Amino acid sequence: MQLLPWGGKITSESLRFFSPIVIWTIFEPTERNHHVLYSALMDYYKAWLQLTDQAAEENNKTKVVRNREAQHRYLTWRAEKDPGFPLLKKLIGESYAKDLVTEFLFEGVHSLGSKSFLDYFPEYARDDGTVNKKRSMIGKSFEARPWDATGEFIGGKDAE
Repeated sequence: MQLLPWGGKITSESLRFFSPIVIWTIFEPTERNHHVLYSALMDYYKAWLQLTDQAAEENNKTKVVRNREAQHRYLTWRAEKDPGFPLLKKLIGESYAKDLVTEFLFEGVHSLGSKSFLDYFPEYARDDGTVNKKRSMIGKSFEARPWDATGEFIGGKDAE
């Protein structure tokens, strides 16, 4: 198994939403690298299809509520902290960028739950009640892959 090169810094807050097999990469745009990335994405897609085929409907209401809240927490995080938002804002304006992020890219942030970003992540609250826009409040980021090839977390020693 070949690991793609790590894509640069990722905050420890963001890391909690990723699995050890996340594709977080930046590489030279060669035909070989595009083939490797495409193959990895197809492997993900095939695994996802297999999982959905095997999935049974969850009838335990407690688990359904817990899963919905976990998904809402993730969508709320991404809608607020999406690293592409500043670029989108420059390209299409703040209002359209916000709509694109909340109604398309991370659709469900308004329909799956009612908690706000600060309800989930109170450590980002500023004294005036607004959200601190810093990418990381903990101050740690991972410059290198925080998992080894077997998925074991090894990031603690390389965190900045």
